[in-house]
Amino acid sequence: MTETNTSGRAQQLKALHEAPEILRVVNVWDAVSAATVAALPRTKAIATAGHSIAAVHGYADGTMPLETALAAAKTIVDAVDLPVTADLDDGYDNPAETIRRAIALGVVGANVEDRLRPFDEAVARVHAIMAAANDEGIAFQLNARTDAIARGGDRPIKDSIDDAVTRGRAFLDAGAALVFVPGALTRQVIEPLVEGLGSGKLSVIGAPGALPAAELQELGVARVSYGPFTQRVALRALRDLATDLYGTGVVPADTPPLN
Repeated sequence: MTETNTSGRAQQLKALHEAPEILRVVNVWDAVSAATVAALPRTKAIATAGHSIAAVHGYADGTMPLETALAAAKTIVDAVDLPVTADLDDGYDNPAETIRRAIALGVVGANVEDRLRPFDEAVARVHAIMAAANDEGIAFQLNARTDAIARGGDRPIKDSIDDAVTRGRAFLDAGAALVFVPGALTRQVIEPLVEGLGSGKLSVIGAPGALPAAELQELGVARVSYGPFTQRVALRALRDLATDLYGTGVVPADTPPLN
């Protein structure tokens, strides 16, 4: 991939984030899952699923080495002709260098989580990421994740929402494109987040039981992704097929042919 293509794809992803229509990104974990999703006419961008990639390599979520994450991202970038945004956990020890290396592979956006680090430290890491991206000369799309709700523990949900807004505003001021808030599943949680962050600035995960994408769009959500759930559905299909094979021993007749 040339530098021009990377810059162009970053601009593509930026336009998708800023469009009035909600961006739906179906998360993938390897070349074949990426190519399968990319082949769908409605696919506009590809997002990697860190949890799923970690699982493929035998790691628990959040423990995958940086080299493994970057190698997986490159495999996916090389498999598609679309903007790719990568799940890069917390950015690792040096988030600026992590982003520089990701951009060199053709990655044009990333999820980076704060893991509820102290506020000033979390904001400083976003500043470092965006400074590195600016040095590379592309409109890198940081989907800055705050775990204010996901790791909020027993504190009242209002306190977690307020914390997410405070952190999210600071991340946006530091140059992030969007604020990703896992755990924002209901209208009662999403509405104050959108009010606090601004319409078109919130990113959520479409976990089981979450609101439909059309309703999320009406609420002002910019992006919805699906994390590890895409892989879990695929693995359920594999489990069900294996169960049938131990029974009838016959592959279904409507199985797609080999290419």
